[in-house]
Amino acid sequence: MSRRVVRQSKFRHVFGQAAKADQAYEDIRVSKVTWDSSFCAVNPKFLAIIVEAGGGGAFIVLPLAKTGRVDKNYPLVTGHTAPVLDIDWCPHNDNVIASASDDTTIMVWQIPDYTPLRNITEPIITLEGHSKRVGILSWHPTARNVLLSAGGDNVIIIWNVGTGEVLLSLDDMHPDIIHSVCWNSNGSLLATTCKDKTLRIIDPRKGQVVAERFAAHEGMRPMRAIFTRQGHIFTTGFTRMSQRELGLWDPNNFEEPVALQEMDTSNGVLLPFYDADSSIIYLCGKGDSSIRYFEITDEPPFVHYLNTFSSKEPQRGMGFMPKRGLDVSKCEIARFYKLHERKCEPIIMTVPRKSDLFQDDLYPDTPGPEPALEADEWLSGQDAEPVLISLRDGYVPPKHRELRVTKPNILDVRPPSGPRRSQSASDTSLSQQHTLERLLEEIKALREQVQAQDQRITALENMLCELVDGTD
Repeated sequence: MSRRVVRQSKFRHVFGQAAKADQAYEDIRVSKVTWDSSFCAVNPKFLAIIVEAGGGGAFIVLPLAKTGRVDKNYPLVTGHTAPVLDIDWCPHNDNVIASASDDTTIMVWQIPDYTPLRNITEPIITLEGHSKRVGILSWHPTARNVLLSAGGDNVIIIWNVGTGEVLLSLDDMHPDIIHSVCWNSNGSLLATTCKDKTLRIIDPRKGQVVAERFAAHEGMRPMRAIFTRQGHIFTTGFTRMSQRELGLWDPNNFEEPVALQEMDTSNGVLLPFYDADSSIIYLCGKGDSSIRYFEITDEPPFVHYLNTFSSKEPQRGMGFMPKRGLDVSKCEIARFYKLHERKCEPIIMTVPRKSDLFQDDLYPDTPGPEPALEADEWLSGQDAEPVLISLRDGYVPPKHRELRVTKPNILDVRPPSGPRRSQSASDTSLSQQHTLERLLEEIKALREQVQAQDQRITALENMLCELVDGTD
């Protein structure tokens, strides 16, 4: 008799669990826009969700601790004139978020640590360069203030948010709609998928496609691609018979897949979320009510099915917490924020362990909030891996940090004095002035509220006097 050998893995018993009802976020009108983005972005401080909004596009930003029912008058982030299609938190500043819209613009917002009294309507900067709607956003993983956008004009633009300038425009590489864009771990390469069924690896600074594979998945429905930590490409797509399929590819040899597995016949696009520290990939289908997860290793069959978290309600979107936002004391290795029609529900993935001690093997050093490069250093050809932090003592998000935008003077043609732009005294004074203006605006709003309440009290007192006079 041959004994069946069970594959050794510390992640074999990972299990998912929905948070208790009082830990959910209720009464949120999640956007009904038909678009294959996740509609949700989360970091260790805030939860952001694209919501229904009349007369334009909006999203709501909640402090993570603000669970329970959300007041219907809770301030929104509004400013776009058409629906918001994608949002993405800056990995190097937990108070900065970018939004992309059907109105062809990208807006970058500074979110205060306190709850604003009114809608946030003024972005730090508006980035205009696309001729059609913008549906994909992705911040550079290691360079400060570098943001990528992809639009319905089939163009990818890489911006320096700190100056509002276009660093690079990749406008002749995709003949059709771009379905997904992903940076590799140090931001030197991009993996893109397109309606023309081609998977491309692009060096954005050289403006070259360095490798490509036609029909990685043969179906016509949208494909997704992400980099793994080994430099492979993980893809989700559809077969010719419309079955959902996942694939693993080596960019140095695109002829044959490393792995290719058929899954099921659902027609929802699979959104892949990847944790490089554990090499686990989580697949969440829009309209599905489950999250399937797999471990990627160097041993055949390379993509190993672990388990499925199932629930009753279908998901409208999904947020994925960065590793530094997890609770290491509970051996939490992933946390999702599942969007329902009217609420957002956290789902926690845990590795069962008996010990209460810090588990070194589950939590290697992970990317922290400090950038490794400045935008101009990256553009000049430098690469750097993410700056790592230890989670041994947990992670405490830093206090509110202002994003300073300094638009270049187009009349000043003098060359820059050095490779890295130093912050001048005028930048600092501008920042202080911006903060002062914001505080004065808050004080003015509070005064208006007090004045309105005084007027209401006076009106009620007059009504009361009239009633008393009438009874006499």
